[in-house]
Amino acid sequence: MNATFKHIRISPQKIRMVVNLVRGKDVATAITLLTFCRKSAARDVLKLVKSAVANAKQKGGIDLDNLHIKSIAVGSGPTLKRFVARSRGMAHRILKRSSHISLELQEK
Repeated sequence: MNATFKHIRISPQKIRMVVNLVRGKDVATAITLLTFCRKSAARDVLKLVKSAVANAKQKGGIDLDNLHIKSIAVGSGPTLKRFVARSRGMAHRILKRSSHISLELQEK
């Protein structure tokens, strides 16, 4: 089962730290790890894992207890470019990055 979560307003670098915790784990372990992880990105990754499990449940014919995370990837989404005022009338660019996450579950 596949699930994607697009346009998350957290940088890919921060999300990859959380994703690396659950890569290759079974779904029950991943949900437990993400529930108690203190990173803000863990909430979005948990939402994605639960969505993929719901997709598997909707499809039917799959044992939900034997699901594990086959692959999970984080890519960069669109970047918002903003400017902030600096001294002597200059402006510096601020890049507000976003992310896309794709998840694939597989039965053991």
